Amino acid sequence: MSEAMSERANEANDNANDSANGAAARRVVLITGAGSGIGAALARRIAAPGTALMLHARGADDASRQRLAQVADACAASGAHCATVFGDLAERGAAEHVVHRTLASFGALDQLIANAGHAQRQTLSALDADTFGAAFAAMPAAFAALVKRAMPALETSQRGRVVAVSSFVAHRYRADAPFAATAAAKAALESLAKTAAAELAPLGVTVNCVAPGYTRKDRGPSADNAAVWARAAEATPLGHVAEPADIAALIAFLLSDEARHITGQVIHIDGGLTLG
Repeated sequence: MSEAMSERANEANDNANDSANGAAARRVVLITGAGSGIGAALARRIAAPGTALMLHARGADDASRQRLAQVADACAASGAHCATVFGDLAERGAAEHVVHRTLASFGALDQLIANAGHAQRQTLSALDADTFGAAFAAMPAAFAALVKRAMPALETSQRGRVVAVSSFVAHRYRADAPFAATAAAKAALESLAKTAAAELAPLGVTVNCVAPGYTRKDRGPSADNAAVWARAAEATPLGHVAEPADIAALIAFLLSDEARHITGQVIHIDGGLTLG
């Protein structure tokens, strides 16, 4: 783990909580990639009294750190105990450190949402080893490290849940929209989630994936590109793209007691994008 990443990761929001707050919570939830999009929408949706949230972001710049702080403030206003942690999950040791910070802040970990990741358009012919390795480090490798480090805490939880955010690109392949490295990494993520589901099922812990289709972004180069979203809507049978809140609603259900008998599944929420 690099010195810069370690310095950022150690800057968890100590003003928000301590172990006593975590002990008082009915559930402790770790959300990676919580500074924007689906992760931020989920955090806001499940924030409530009795819930402790560890919110993670890469924290590569001040703007990223400020976005995560704003999400934490909104969740705290809804009654949740909140702390934040920064780190690049593609770096060795970062995933373990994020789980460690969660346990140190709240004394428990009941539910893990592996949401951090990225999509990169790239053809197989243009794929290089560095790009391929970076995609796998940031998604399936980070997921495996998060779950492995969290297992002892999840095993003792009465509401143990793991949800990984995959993507339609692992299921829909088109020459005019190639995602060679991302598709492979997301497919590996889904495979690891099923392995985790099998290993954790005897302990009552569920592990599932959600695979969103085109989902509106609140930041990034395409966020305000109306033409891009118009084309995405046209490609979706329902005729519109998802909002981050749509994906958050499904994840929140999978974290709930009502979903206690669902595990090892990849659930598509894509407006019919992968029908054919």
